[in-house]
Amino acid sequence: MMKRTFWVAVGVAIGVVAVAKAQAYVKANTPDKARQFLLGPDQDNVMQRTLAGLIEEFNTARKAREAELNRQYSGIAE
Repeated sequence: MMKRTFWVAVGVAIGVVAVAKAQAYVKANTPDKARQFLLGPDQDNVMQRTLAGLIEEFNTARKAREAELNRQYSGIAE
């Protein structure tokens, strides 16, 4: 179990470093207009915006599924 945890952690770390390096490369080697098209006008907070969007989408889907299950099994509509 510890070996798997270790290798998963190594994989996550490598992924984070690869994404950071790729973003740095894009920022350094693309014109400003292309960067704004790819990363948006707020180029410093791309990861935070992406994570916030993923969490928001997850919560929306979770709430919809929860309401569906409530209607199906308890007859209570929220």
